[in-house]
Amino acid sequence: MSEAEFDRHAAKYREIHAANITASGEAPEYFADYKMRDFAAMARACNASLQGRYLDFGCGVGNSVAPFREHMPHAQLVAADVSEGSLTRLREAFGDSVDTLLIASDALPLPSGSLDGAFACCVFHHIPPETHVKILQDLRRVLRPGAPLMVYEHNPLNPLTVRAVNTCPLDENAILIRADELRSRFADAGFAHISHHYRVFFPAFLRRLRPLESQLRKVPLGAQYFVLGRA
Repeated sequence: MSEAEFDRHAAKYREIHAANITASGEAPEYFADYKMRDFAAMARACNASLQGRYLDFGCGVGNSVAPFREHMPHAQLVAADVSEGSLTRLREAFGDSVDTLLIASDALPLPSGSLDGAFACCVFHHIPPETHVKILQDLRRVLRPGAPLMVYEHNPLNPLTVRAVNTCPLDENAILIRADELRSRFADAGFAHISHHYRVFFPAFLRRLRPLESQLRKVPLGAQYFVLGRA
């Protein structure tokens, strides 16, 4: 999807997303919250500063802002995206409390080693695969040594996920990525201590089983997954 297409969908992003995930029985906020809960836990495990500066790469309209604030209340967030329309919606929702950054070139307009961590939530399947390593290298550049990068993606091994992506206007031209492929690209970009974990095994009507997810994170059937690496 191009920058112009993201701009076109910005005003109705949540509505489109919510309609596409009705089978899960959850609202978009559920998915944003679990991701930021995971990220905060991994940041603590990596001894990253909980009062530091973090990057939301491909922030869209700002779905991660509220849960990021909840789980990392003393940290500062930089929200970056290629879509000026999406950044406008984010600023309308959160004002000047979040720094926004328009990505207008191959390199992030940020100093090297200036961030304590970064995350990307279901962004890379919109980016041409041949550019992934270069983008990951630039993300590693802006991170402090040892800082975490966590990239969440849809799992192409889950048939319900594939169906949801194939029928979602927001995922036009999406190319899903297997976890092992993304891990390999992390390694090629120079990240260390790389791991991956599968998530979202149970829909809302089976929510009582969700405590079991911590034991299933290596089972490649979750609807989504994340890859974690350290700069």
